[in-house]
Amino acid sequence: MHMPTINDTTLHLVVATRNQSDRLASNLKQRINRANEERGEGVISAAIAVLIFALIGGAMWVAYSKLFKSSSDKTAKVVEEIGNSVP
Repeated sequence: MHMPTINDTTLHLVVATRNQSDRLASNLKQRINRANEERGEGVISAAIAVLIFALIGGAMWVAYSKLFKSSSDKTAKVVEEIGNSVP
């Protein structure tokens, strides 16, 4: 079996390919680790959004309730005045 001779260019190419492969593997490991660290972030953000919407909804309900109570009281007062003024 004939072994090809290894010259400086071939050796440089082999080393450069190996270094690039190592960098890509390291980069991939870092991305996987980062993704594992941020795994629950979406759930937490969704829960915070739900709480904020619940607070806004509660505030809107209180405002609507007060507005409806005020309108109801004014309507009852006007109807009573109209009823008292009719002979």
